[in-house]
Amino acid sequence: MGALVRVPAATTSVLVPLLLLLLLWSSTPSLSYSDAEALLKFRSSLSNVVSLSSWDPAINPKPPCNGNIANWVGIFCINGSVWGFRLENMGLMGNIDVEALASMPRLRSISLMNNSFAGPLPEIQRMKNLKSLYLSYNHFSGSIPNEAFVDMNMLKKVYLANNQFNGEIPSSLGVLPSLLAVRLDGNKFHGRIPKFQNRTLKLIDMSNNDLEGPIPPSLASFSAFAFSGNAHLCGRPLENPCRSIPYANIDSPSKTSILRILLILVLTILIVVVIVSAIVIARLRNRQRNADDEYRSQHSVKYAPSAAYSKPKTMVDRENANFIAEKNKNYQKTRSISKKGEVGKLIFLRNREKKFDLQDLMKASAEVLGSAAFGSSYKTSLKGDQAVVVKRYRQMNNVSRDEFSEHMARIGDLSHPNLLPLVAYYYRKEEKLLLTDFVPRGCLASQLHGNHNNERPGLNWPTRLKIVKGVARGLSYLYTALPSLVVPHGHLKSSNILLDENYEPLLTDYAFIHVINLDHAQQSMMPYKSPEYAQLGRITKKTDVWSLGIVILEILTGKFPENYLTLRHDIGSDIASWVNGMITDKRTSEVFDVEMGGIENGKSELLKLLKIGLSCCEENVERRFDIKEALEQIEELKDENDGDFSLIVTSERDAFQAI
Repeated sequence: MGALVRVPAATTSVLVPLLLLLLLWSSTPSLSYSDAEALLKFRSSLSNVVSLSSWDPAINPKPPCNGNIANWVGIFCINGSVWGFRLENMGLMGNIDVEALASMPRLRSISLMNNSFAGPLPEIQRMKNLKSLYLSYNHFSGSIPNEAFVDMNMLKKVYLANNQFNGEIPSSLGVLPSLLAVRLDGNKFHGRIPKFQNRTLKLIDMSNNDLEGPIPPSLASFSAFAFSGNAHLCGRPLENPCRSIPYANIDSPSKTSILRILLILVLTILIVVVIVSAIVIARLRNRQRNADDEYRSQHSVKYAPSAAYSKPKTMVDRENANFIAEKNKNYQKTRSISKKGEVGKLIFLRNREKKFDLQDLMKASAEVLGSAAFGSSYKTSLKGDQAVVVKRYRQMNNVSRDEFSEHMARIGDLSHPNLLPLVAYYYRKEEKLLLTDFVPRGCLASQLHGNHNNERPGLNWPTRLKIVKGVARGLSYLYTALPSLVVPHGHLKSSNILLDENYEPLLTDYAFIHVINLDHAQQSMMPYKSPEYAQLGRITKKTDVWSLGIVILEILTGKFPENYLTLRHDIGSDIASWVNGMITDKRTSEVFDVEMGGIENGKSELLKLLKIGLSCCEENVERRFDIKEALEQIEELKDENDGDFSLIVTSERDAFQAI
């Protein structure tokens, strides 16, 4: 065996990236290397890719796929090839590199929902083998070419909902032979609905657009909700029959003559009515002229022009500028007083030394922090070094205005070291603004999945344990303070956990499930991804505990749970199933995040927390921990342990079960 040669440090820093690429080349088949190259090219076309650090060869030298196991975040693998990817809720932006994706011959599914992509629809027709396309909840705009879906004969699901598309619905969508589901709701499509000849179609939603004319007969069997919010649509399944002249004999001489006679008759009647009305009005004016002249000489009314409000300062993108302009316009329009406060003004829920009003907020400069399923978040800088976060919600219409105000007041009364207080809110029927203080360190998700280096290392074990304890305490408080809510938090996940300067966690977006529109909640909120909702169709008092368990496992493993969770909770599809599988395979030591330092004296405590996380994620609700059990066991954990961790090396599963 040759001698071991030490490479000088300076040389190492140059060689490492090249060695990593060589490892990719030598350890994977040619097809998998092509997948890696294509994905890296695709990643380079994006911005705000902090959640895709595992795609960086300098950080993660592994190929995208090993068999059916994915090594890169968001990837789905089959037989060593990338079958699809799901990159949702990551704040991704940029121009999607279709050329790179089209070079992946086995790519079948793409999901980029709940991001910040803008501009026209990418040239997806170049990906002829695509089966599923999920682009809902972005900022795509413009018209879609008629030929956009030509020859995409394998395409089954097209989700383009809640963007800003306009123009007519492309006719090529209606002839896809395999189409199962299409969602175009929440856009600005206009014109007539094209004929849909897809016999396989099971789900369609075209609600909340500007469509008009008759609904094609092939779509008449779907729910009326699929076409609601289009004022000029008619025909089944809507209760708005189309008023049209029968096609048969429409140009016959007898029908034409009748129409002409009716038209002349109607015009004659209108002329007579106008003449009679003019005579009556003239006589009335003559009788009252003297009285009117005297009144006008004694009374006068002067109108002053409305005060103009300043336009907002520059926003990051056009949508945000429109948002601010719209708020200024509505601030001038809405002045009426309600029981809970004044509509058109900010309603403060707690006392502040430096208060501000809606006008101050609208004039202030703003920075986009991100976009999620419920809307966008902005950091607004006010006078006196005040910084607040404004979250814009369009899906909070599940209750009346009075009930909404009462619920916000109830949230405003909550107080706990691990809750981020709700400062104020603004009510409009169309949308709501919720204000909180700005927390500079950001959310737990970015700390776990962001790029790490010497200046910004990954979270160590004591810090992660501190975060888990704080999250559990905050959630326990919500259970106590809001006993009437089945799920007192309702959307617990790492992106809704902020970290203060001391890494103390602050829960956000809590107790909103009551006011969020049900259909939107079912699509996006954590409780509706739980096993009990999939199996029983309902959520329970232990559903938030399941979300806590998912957060615990994410903190320990460094894995992004959105890559495992599905809305229908497919068996074996969540992060808990992955952890259990690793334990069964006696690979428990591989579960923990490799970037987690400070574990030398706390390995047995790590295992205890792992077991607590799995107990919180137990699919059988009866066997799952309740919040009291979970908190008690978490509070008993220490950053260090006195025992020996060698058991994990000799018999991982026995060591785990012995705890």
